[in-house]
Amino acid sequence: MADKSISRRRLFGVAAMAGLAVACSEPVRADGPATAPVTTASGPISTAPNRVTAAPSQVTAVPGAVSPLPGTAAAAPGVAAPISAPLRAPLPLPAAVAGQHEGAAPRLWGTQMPGIVDSFAANGDQIALTLDACGGAGNNDMDQDLIDFLIAERIPCTLFLNKRWIDADPARVLRLAGNPLFELANHGVAHRPLSVNGRSAYGIAGTASAWEAADEVWVNHLRLAELTGVPPRLFRAGTAHYDEVAVAIATELGETPIGFSVNADRGATASAAQVAATVSAAWPGSITLAHMHRPRSGTGPGMVTALTALRQRGFTFVRL
Repeated sequence: MADKSISRRRLFGVAAMAGLAVACSEPVRADGPATAPVTTASGPISTAPNRVTAAPSQVTAVPGAVSPLPGTAAAAPGVAAPISAPLRAPLPLPAAVAGQHEGAAPRLWGTQMPGIVDSFAANGDQIALTLDACGGAGNNDMDQDLIDFLIAERIPCTLFLNKRWIDADPARVLRLAGNPLFELANHGVAHRPLSVNGRSAYGIAGTASAWEAADEVWVNHLRLAELTGVPPRLFRAGTAHYDEVAVAIATELGETPIGFSVNADRGATASAAQVAATVSAAWPGSITLAHMHRPRSGTGPGMVTALTALRQRGFTFVRL
């Protein structure tokens, strides 16, 4: 009961304590649109018929990517149709959402299931790029060369920021928020898999209750909204793993759970050549996942090589 009372206080806006630092790691999925199995209570199942795909839209040209000065306006870059409706106002109280799901027993576990968006309906050869910043010890840097490349080449990207990474340098977050190429999204408080029963992924314990799952989403939602003035509408769990109850909790808190189609850098452990080969194989409508917090990894050089090649083949890039 003590844990629940603490979580309830935090759900109402009390500052959260950062969790133990963990390395970023996502499963390897770069072999095309085929879905990975989702674990259930009775074994693996295929969720291919239930994949969530964003609606198609018109995409406009991306404008110049000069970061605007404070107080100046800048045109928004071309984006795909929003994969979720604008945030409802008012959103339900996090405590009410958590209470509604308290005691629910999940059946699904994985990176793909109904309610998780992992692709979008492209208009032509379009790819949505996403970068995670996971935060914690050894994970609070930024690959400035990669960010500078995106800006110089006017390539839009959705950035999923963990609260620990935000707190390490809030001014850096504000600079990113000021560039219309980027949309800032929610990567949780402590980079934990989103679970209601403590299910783990890659040795990282997930949130252990509906209250903790809501806390993992909502505290960083508040942090981003208070810092930038724009509440995030998209959420990706640490390790990109969810159960279906946690997916419902994130959705009811006004954020769309995001997965991925292409695991670009295997948790920032892949070589530049591996990243380049994986991203170069992306297909229209795919969502790529890479990491922006390890500048000495192969992610940045590999992404530069792949994005240059994809653009030469006629691909364009959109935000989610």
